[in-house]
Amino acid sequence: MSFLAGLLIDKFTYHLPLYRQHQRLLDCGVKLSRGTLTNLVHGTIALLEPIYFAVLSSILQSKVLLMDETPIKAGRASPGKLKQGYFWPIYGDKDEIAFPFATSRAEKVVREVLGTFCGVLLTDGYKVYEKYCEKVPGIVHAQCWAHTRRKFVDAYKAEPVLAELAVDKIGELYKVEARIREMRLECEEKRRYRGEHAAPVVDDFFKWLNGAFAQQVLLASNRFAKAANYALHREQALRVFLDHPEVEIDTNKDERALRPIPMGRKNWLFCSTELGGRYVGIAQTLIQSCRLQGVDPWTYLIDVLQRIDTHPAFDVHLLTPRLWKENFTSNPIGSDLR
Repeated sequence: MSFLAGLLIDKFTYHLPLYRQHQRLLDCGVKLSRGTLTNLVHGTIALLEPIYFAVLSSILQSKVLLMDETPIKAGRASPGKLKQGYFWPIYGDKDEIAFPFATSRAEKVVREVLGTFCGVLLTDGYKVYEKYCEKVPGIVHAQCWAHTRRKFVDAYKAEPVLAELAVDKIGELYKVEARIREMRLECEEKRRYRGEHAAPVVDDFFKWLNGAFAQQVLLASNRFAKAANYALHREQALRVFLDHPEVEIDTNKDERALRPIPMGRKNWLFCSTELGGRYVGIAQTLIQSCRLQGVDPWTYLIDVLQRIDTHPAFDVHLLTPRLWKENFTSNPIGSDLR
C-alpha cells in the first residue's frame, strides 16, 4: 500500500507526472509499463471515491461555504485540441475542502454541486454565483473583499490617487479583522466588534466611492470606473460579513487550499480524459483536507487504503481526514514497505 500511496503523493503533492515516476522506477530496476502505472493510480483513486463523497457531504452541512472555480484542460475535443474543464473547490466550516470536477462553468454546475445546501455562500464576483443565489431560497450571498481590492490595485495606472485611497480604505477593514484574531473574538463578540469598528469603515468606503465616482468623468473602459462599478454593484453582498460573524471577509482560505491545482497544472499540463480530471479532484480533496486537519497524507492514505475494503459503507464518513484524525490517528495501519 505504501507504493500506491507514494504514487498519489508524488503526483498530487509533489506534482511529479506519471511519465517521470515511470522513468524513475525504471532507473531503480522496477519494470512495469506506463499503462500499468496509470491503471494503478486510477484504480487506487476509484477505491477512495466513497470517502470523497463523504467529505463533500460533510462540507455541504456547513453554515458557511467558500466556493471558487479554476480551469483545467481535460479530455480531447478534437485532434490536437483539449476540452476546457473546471474544478469547483468548496471549503466548509470544519476545515475540509472538496474539488468537484465539471466540464462547464455554468450556473447549473453550482446547483448540482451545492444540492440542498442552505446557508451563506461566500464567493468572488463571478456572476453565476449571484444568479444562483437570487433563484435559490435559503442562500445568503456574501462576496470577497480581497477580489474587490484587486480591482482597485489593477486601477493604479489609470487613476493612481483614487485607486490608492480605495485600497487604503479596504486595508482598514483588514486591520479590524487582524485585531479580531488577536483578541480571539467569536460569535456575538465578533459581530459586535465588527459593528463598532468595521461597519463605519464600510459605510465610509461606499459613501466615498459614490461621491468620487459621481465627481469624475470617466470612460466606461477606465479601470477605476470598472473597479468602482464592481464594488457598488456588490455592496449588499460585501456587507454580509458584518451581520454574520462566522463569515470571513474574503475567500483567501479557499484560494490557498486550491493552489496545488495550478501548481500541478504547470507540471502535468492537462488531464488526458474527463475521468482523469475527476480523479485529480478526488485525490486533491483527500490530500488537501489532510493538510487542513494537520494529518500526514502519506500515513492517512496507507491506512485508509487498507481499511476501505472491509470498512462498513454506512460508516465511510469515519474515513474522512477530519474524522480519521479523531478515530484512527493514534494507531494507524502501517506498511512493511517504506
